[in-house]
Amino acid sequence: MSDSAVDAKLELKQASKDVKESENVAEKYSAMTVSKNSEMTMGELSSALSAVPTHKPGKKQIQFVEDKQEFSKFPTKTGRRSLSRSISQSSTDSYSSDSSDDETSPRDKTQVNSRGSSDFCVKNIKQAEFGRREIEIAVQDMSALISLRKRAQGEKPLAGAKIVGCTHITAQTAVLIETLVSLGAQCRWTACNIYSTQNEVAAALSERGVPVFAWKGESEDDFWWCIDQCVNTEGWQPNMILDDGGDLTHWVYKKYPNVFKKIRGIVEESVTGVHRLYQLSKAGKLCVPAMNVNDSVTKQKFDNLYCCRESILDGLKRTTDVMFGGKQVLVCGYGEVGKGCCAALKALGSIVYVTEIDPICALQGCMDGFRVVKLSEVVRNVDVVITCTGNKNVVTRDQLDRMKNGCIVCNMGHSNTEIDVASMRTPELTWERVRSQVDHVIWPDGKRVILLAEGRLLNLSCSTALALIELYNAPESRYKQDVYLLPKKMDEYVASLHLATFDAHLTELSDEQAKYLGLNKNGPFKPNYYRY
Repeated sequence: MSDSAVDAKLELKQASKDVKESENVAEKYSAMTVSKNSEMTMGELSSALSAVPTHKPGKKQIQFVEDKQEFSKFPTKTGRRSLSRSISQSSTDSYSSDSSDDETSPRDKTQVNSRGSSDFCVKNIKQAEFGRREIEIAVQDMSALISLRKRAQGEKPLAGAKIVGCTHITAQTAVLIETLVSLGAQCRWTACNIYSTQNEVAAALSERGVPVFAWKGESEDDFWWCIDQCVNTEGWQPNMILDDGGDLTHWVYKKYPNVFKKIRGIVEESVTGVHRLYQLSKAGKLCVPAMNVNDSVTKQKFDNLYCCRESILDGLKRTTDVMFGGKQVLVCGYGEVGKGCCAALKALGSIVYVTEIDPICALQGCMDGFRVVKLSEVVRNVDVVITCTGNKNVVTRDQLDRMKNGCIVCNMGHSNTEIDVASMRTPELTWERVRSQVDHVIWPDGKRVILLAEGRLLNLSCSTALALIELYNAPESRYKQDVYLLPKKMDEYVASLHLATFDAHLTELSDEQAKYLGLNKNGPFKPNYYRY
């Protein structure tokens, strides 16, 4: 037999062997896909296929998923990314995410920055250089705030302002804080969320002389201790409050009433915090003017709609690694946050349902192609539940009991009261931490609900800085002891600062056109009752 004939015979034999092995793979994959109640992740499928030998079949067996669904156990030291992180920080890896620092509480450490100051409490001041690089990157994407800084830093409109702040501490909020400092303010800062702090950014701010009291993974006791350290310090008394959620305002109001009475203004960024301010005002207990930044148009559209449209996917993907095409998702609330979440998940091919109490928002949901339902109608079938309301007990223990095995539950509103997490901390339920900010809550029958960030926020605006400037510099007669919306003219100015980034060119009204519309050529262009 010729050499070519031998080669051809060997090739034919190998090809036949390869076909059989391919059939084995297909057969095994088919068995896996029809396995009762089993749902393979892409990681499991990849592992299973790689387990099939290429040349020596039979020595390794594919590990099949058992009837009761089991979830992969992910390492807790790698790939940590908090669901609390907003889109503003999601595009960059956080050094704090993979830090191998010891578990000693920052409260038990003595740290000093290069200026010789120990007036701060962060995870590790040595991370400051890395945090500075993250802040420098964030500056590139915050043109409006930097434009405001350049225009106003010569005037120092916040000279004499002593601002105590409680927000997410990320590279982006650091740009805000340093802008306030460049405009003349003294600042002390803490975190509004125990999971969202970027440790290296907190270190960078502390190194630059801004006292920061925050680190990722604080306990509840740590959270309130940090707030108190910002407020209760010798030789320094705040005269302005910048809050995200109302906890700082509540603490000062309850514990330091004399300090609260001397505050010149409060700026609040969240639905929850604004609601608490209105409650104080209605009860006649709000003794200082407050600015509701949350309901400014630029804040609503950027933070609530456009940012959440991206951060919901970033948060879900980083924590669960789940494919969302074909998944049934329930979004509770169809306000700006809900609209952003629904749009993003729909684009991935998810089947999206919406719950609403407001008929106008409900109608918007219907017109956008979503089915408006009650939670009780779909709770047994949905794969993901996302709360976006700012309310309390949106998802109750009874509804959690009725959820299917493997349902993912998370919150995109600010308040951690939307999901009744406390009701799950009972002896009959087992909590299993599978990775940072991901818990499997296991029922007695083996059912698991995947809870993200313990029900806290999964996810800043130039208008915040302007609101502080407005309140601090306003004559005493301009603002009473009440809650105010950001002036329309100021809202339009914030938007205009962003336009240069897009090389957008506004059309200018002629004198005749302005007269016809009854407008000033320089705005404001819409009445306060206009809905964008």
